[in-house]
Amino acid sequence: MTNDEKYNYWLTHAQYDLDAAEAMFSSGRWFYVVFMCQQALEKLVKGLYTVYVDDNVPKTHNIKTVFERFEDKLPIQASQEVRHVFDTLSGYYLGSRYPDFMNDLTTAVNKDAAERVLQKAKEVFQWLQTLKQ
Repeated sequence: MTNDEKYNYWLTHAQYDLDAAEAMFSSGRWFYVVFMCQQALEKLVKGLYTVYVDDNVPKTHNIKTVFERFEDKLPIQASQEVRHVFDTLSGYYLGSRYPDFMNDLTTAVNKDAAERVLQKAKEVFQWLQTLKQ
C-alpha cells in the first residue's frame, strides 16, 4: 500500500465519522456529536502521520500527541485554536471510555455545545486536509 493509499484509508474513515457527527446532531444525540468529531480528527491526524512519518501509527487517542510527532515537518504550524480543539476533543474521548464519566458527559453536552464543537471540528478537519503533501 502506498502512502497515498494509507492516507486515503484514514481520510475515508475520518470523513465517515464526521458525517456520523452530523447525523447525530440531526437526531439530537449531543454527546455522540462530540465523540464522533473526536474520532474524525483523530483518524485524519493519523492519516497525516502516515504521510509525514510512517505507517506505525501511535496507539493513542490523544490527537495532539500524534500531531506533535510530525508537526515540525509541516509547512505551517497549528494555531492555538487548533490545539485547543485537539485538547477539547481528546477529553471527550477519554471521558467516553469510563462509565463513571459517561453520565456526567451526556448531560454536560447540550445542543449549543455540540453545535460549537461540530463547527470547530469541521473547520479543523478542512485545515488538516490542506496539510497533505
